Amino acid sequence: MGRLDVDEARERSSEETAVACEISRAAAELFLASDSLDLHIESFSFQRTFGYDLRQRHRLGWNRALLFGQADLPRLLELGLRGALFSLTANPWLSAAQNLTNFPGLYERLRDTLERGGRAQFVTTASGYRSARKAGKLAAFLAIQGATLLGASGYPDVARKLPLISVGLLHLTRTHLGSPSTPRWLRAQSDALGLSPRAFELMEDLLRERVFVDLAHLHPRGFWDAVRNTSREQPLIVTHSGVSGVYPHWRNLDDDMLRAIADRGGVVGLIYHSYYLGDRLLSGKLDTLVQHFVHAGKVIGRDKLALGSDWDGLICTPRDMKTCLDLPKLVEKLSRAHFSDSEIQGILGGNFLRALERLRGS
Repeated sequence: MGRLDVDEARERSSEETAVACEISRAAAELFLASDSLDLHIESFSFQRTFGYDLRQRHRLGWNRALLFGQADLPRLLELGLRGALFSLTANPWLSAAQNLTNFPGLYERLRDTLERGGRAQFVTTASGYRSARKAGKLAAFLAIQGATLLGASGYPDVARKLPLISVGLLHLTRTHLGSPSTPRWLRAQSDALGLSPRAFELMEDLLRERVFVDLAHLHPRGFWDAVRNTSREQPLIVTHSGVSGVYPHWRNLDDDMLRAIADRGGVVGLIYHSYYLGDRLLSGKLDTLVQHFVHAGKVIGRDKLALGSDWDGLICTPRDMKTCLDLPKLVEKLSRAHFSDSEIQGILGGNFLRALERLRGS
């Protein structure tokens, strides 16, 4: 297909998917029959900053989908993805007050981008997801990355008016809430910095509002602060990460962290960034991502795993799964790694929907 906009996008058939992805017809049919949801799509950041048009279907381009150009709305519809958490990211160069002022406008831009023309719909519950799917629409969930987008104190009234379901406390910079995960050579100055009292207050507010606390990007000290200071009634999630049991890395979760998320009834979305998975940036392999699924599944069970691509989050995807259109290849790879059809369907989306129902009801 060429450069199509959203209105012209058409879902591929199982036969077309099998041919395009060079997988079996059975794997293609399983993918299209499943609830498929991605826990972290970053593409709006490129639209917001560089004018990347999410309503246009993009080719691989000169960069071969390295760092960006991995997803857009036409390709997500062509793929047959059923839902996704679309991330709004706090601007680290602005104050918390400025970020909060910008938050409603950012959401309106994202909502217009996705919902104009009726091909996608923002939802907040599992039943909302099912209604959107029945109507043939992509179910969009609103998430934020970097809670300074909510301002400096508590959960603001403006957030209650928006379909927000997930808040990542930190992103790449230290804020009034705490410190992000950092390379070990930088930890000497930050190891004593866990989460602040304001972070604990915000987490209490998020529990009352039935909004997920996302622990992606947290410094290990802050991660464990969050675990110790939230009720077991609050499912904790990590939307996008690798696992240190396969590849030790400052950005990845160790086995104890995985267990902590599972014990809270949450899910872990596995990221597609080759550098975190253990491959060289320009030669990442889908098989390596599968190793992370295998290891995490052994530690916490395959029913606690999910997709957390981080598409367009300045990541280097496996070179045999460059863009969202290649996602069905993961189904075949997981099947060859002896994941059952029901386990694969859980990873594709069913596991997250269960966690969502636990948090917000059906």
